[in-house]
Amino acid sequence: MTRDELEQAVRETLTRQVAEPRLLGADHADVAIRRARRAQRRRTAVGLALAAVTTVTASAGLTQLARDPSVPGPAVVVLGDPEDSGRSAPTPALPLPAPAEPAAVDLIVDDVLVTTAARQVRLTGVGAVERAQRSPDAGWLLVGTPTPAGRSLWVVRPNGVAQVLLAGAAEIALSRDARLVAWREGGELVKGSIVNNQVMTVARHSLPAGAAPVGFVGDEVLLRLHAQRGGHGVWDPVTGETTTEAGAGARHIYGVRPDGLVVGQVLAGTPGRPCLALLDPARALTVVRSGCGPALAGDGRGTVSPDGRWLLVNGEATALLVDLDRMEGAPVTRPAGPPLTGPAVWTADVAVHVVDGNRLARVDPEPVLAGQAVPTQPLAGVPADVRPLPVAGIGF
Repeated sequence: MTRDELEQAVRETLTRQVAEPRLLGADHADVAIRRARRAQRRRTAVGLALAAVTTVTASAGLTQLARDPSVPGPAVVVLGDPEDSGRSAPTPALPLPAPAEPAAVDLIVDDVLVTTAARQVRLTGVGAVERAQRSPDAGWLLVGTPTPAGRSLWVVRPNGVAQVLLAGAAEIALSRDARLVAWREGGELVKGSIVNNQVMTVARHSLPAGAAPVGFVGDEVLLRLHAQRGGHGVWDPVTGETTTEAGAGARHIYGVRPDGLVVGQVLAGTPGRPCLALLDPARALTVVRSGCGPALAGDGRGTVSPDGRWLLVNGEATALLVDLDRMEGAPVTRPAGPPLTGPAVWTADVAVHVVDGNRLARVDPEPVLAGQAVPTQPLAGVPADVRPLPVAGIGF
């Protein structure tokens, strides 16, 4: 049927529906046909616009730019599709039976994130993960292992959708509340704020060769100045100034207490022996208190409890639990089970780390101080060649 024949049929149909002929300001058929033509034109225009947007989006690699316009320099590239927030990623059934009791923390097992409630989230396309922590937006933030293209920062939403927040960074550090991120980008140090699953650039500054962010002290960024020789500093993004410690400085940094003091390892005496120290970032990381009792390992593995009292750190043969509130002279220290061979994270009062590939050690300070052995929990169904990664909580 031609367009003219279709219009004629519409006219005849509407004419037959009029019960009593009367004078009209506009013919029903004309009105209907004009409305249909306007709707068709709108649909055509919208279709062309969507096609253009789709073409541009595909050619740009689904790239969004999020930055503070007051900060000079290139914007942070945010990869991913925000519209996916309402669609769940498919999570096929996995051969990972639930453990005898729930794990104290979320775990990443190969490419699957297993929550404390035994829910499994497939990490499709994410790749190997070096560190992970909970996000305040009810998801997870994942820092990828280094690749020839650099490191990536991912956000995984509760529905399982994964999105890249940063790509190509040399080093990435997150704040404990998972709201701030710092990374090395070429010869620059950049600080960003994570808002609504996007990274907004806050400040950037030139960075010496070999330096990298390792954490946050409030809003300031804690830096490692030399990968091999140690030495640390604090960068203030507001002033752009970097304060460095005098002398050889700290060899390793284990974390930051709620009072702002930095927990680290320094060398003391002649010849130098590794000792624990509390460093004041407001005074160029000056040593406030130190303790040289325990024999510390040189690998730098250790983590500070959320309340700032406890340090779980590697000794020469075992992990050690150190009371940071009792640091005068020789600090109070107890053996705390197998040594740390990977990341250790805290819940509110228990430190968790993986030992022997498929067992989870739970270090509870009170039983350890009482001389009790550290229990380990088997992780059923984990392959022998897969090492689970514990996920840090928010603020832990």
